[in-house]
Order: sequence, then structure tokens, then C-alpha cells
Amino acid sequence: MTIQILQYEFLGPIKLSEWGPPMEAVVYIIFSKNKDVFNMLYVAETGKTESQDFFTKNDQFKCWLSHAGNKENLYLSIYPMWESSKSQRKQLENKIISKYRPVCNQFDESDEDVFRTVRTTRPEPEPEPED
Repeated sequence: MTIQILQYEFLGPIKLSEWGPPMEAVVYIIFSKNKDVFNMLYVAETGKTESQDFFTKNDQFKCWLSHAGNKENLYLSIYPMWESSKSQRKQLENKIISKYRPVCNQFDESDEDVFRTVRTTRPEPEPEPED
């Protein structure tokens, strides 16, 4: 099964509890499922992981649970980007975040690129005139 996000075909979604490592060079999306509707909660990228607890150790895991209700309602989709750089994966991550505004990305202060993008879209204040 695949799901289209922007023009990209993501693999899944599958239940997060069914995921197992390894995972390499992907952009991933965490969804909650309510009946037959998937709601995007979080988007991020990773270079590589072999850790079984990769998702449960994520800083936003509690946010995912609070919006999904329980672990069984959490789903994962991935977009493999083999041989990609971190900046290429970050670029796709930021495109998806800016389009869909996943609720658990809004509070991720460790993601400086997202906040930098927000700051650069605000108009700069006019300089004070010099006397």
C-alpha cells in the first residue's frame, strides 16, 4: 500500500507497532487513524536507525499518543531516499510540514530549520531613522 503526499509515493501506512529496524535515509510520517481516516501528526527524516525503540524514544512520542489515543492508532509511512544527503531529506520534510502543518511538528523546538523558515517569512521591522 502507498499514500501520496505532495507528489511523493510514501510506503504504508502500517501500524507503528509492526515496524522493525533497520531504516535508512528516509522521510517518515506518523499518522493517527480514526475509523478510515489518517491524520498526519508528525514528519521527520532520519539517516539511519537500527534501534527498536527509535519511535518511542522520539521527543514527540507523547504528542503522538495524546492525539491518537493509544499506540494501536499510530501508523507509519516512509519515503526512502537512498544515497540522499541530510539536507535533501530536510528539504522534503520542510515542504511537507509547511503544506500540512502536522500538529506535533508545531512544538518541536529542536528543529531549527522549521523555525528558521517561519522567521524568514515574517517581514523585517523597518529600521529606526537616525537623527
